[in-house]
Amino acid sequence: MAITKLDTMYDRLKNLPRKRLVGAYACDSHSIGAISTAIDKGIIQGTLVGDEKSILEICKKEGIDSNKFTIVNEPNDIKAVAKAVQLIHRGEGDILMKGLISTDKYMRAILNKETGILPPKAVLSHVTVIETPNYHKLLIVGDVAIIPIPDLSQKVAITNYLINTARSLEIEKPRVAILAATEQVLPGMQACVDATILAKMADRGQIKNAFIDGPLALDIIIDKESAMIKKIGGEVAGNADCILFPNIESGNVFYKTNTKLAGAELGAMVVGAKVPCVLSSRGDSMQTKLYSIALAAMNA
Repeated sequence: MAITKLDTMYDRLKNLPRKRLVGAYACDSHSIGAISTAIDKGIIQGTLVGDEKSILEICKKEGIDSNKFTIVNEPNDIKAVAKAVQLIHRGEGDILMKGLISTDKYMRAILNKETGILPPKAVLSHVTVIETPNYHKLLIVGDVAIIPIPDLSQKVAITNYLINTARSLEIEKPRVAILAATEQVLPGMQACVDATILAKMADRGQIKNAFIDGPLALDIIIDKESAMIKKIGGEVAGNADCILFPNIESGNVFYKTNTKLAGAELGAMVVGAKVPCVLSSRGDSMQTKLYSIALAAMNA
């Protein structure tokens, strides 16, 4: 049965072998608290790479047993991330997670051509799973954080990442909507042209395991009544599982509108690297980080 609530991931993961998470410069209370809770829930094993003194102080302050973690002492943030990536390379971790370090330093370690964890010719992207009170199931969306204006080949990669994420959430054949400002096929709008190509690629079996339709405007994607009024049928209209955005602005606005105005919860991860990478903001809540860990564990 498809997972329709984020917290359902915990129950599914309890029946699977624990994944090994490596926290890169995990020296903040939110990251340590989220990793600790994930360990308590039986989801992961946890390794914290960072300033051991700070980690132990936070554990003491928060009442967390530090013995549940493997701690690798490295007080320097850049060196800590490099060590965390090295552990992934050595096969000692299934998930990488950003701690108290800036996103640019974290991403540089992942993308480093000599020591990073991005396979040759791979596309790095960001997938977010949103649980909003105003929709009847989870929405899996991308890209809201990494690729500013994806070209067609990048959109194919992102579409496949959305499909794979949906299938990890037990959605057997996800419904993928390719967003544009209109449902009309307008040659002068690149988003419409790319959406049409992606939909036809799915028809021809070049993109598999999903229903794909586009271009579709947002109202048609998520609202069955709007789809009926505009006489747009098919498997996707009004019932999408996934949304592919034409650019980072539309994705980012959708993401933040749902969280800031609609009270949505979410989990997010970077995909395309050797392992799923948790890239939550340093200001994200512990709950968001916990959902992101669970999402990465479902995909590891």
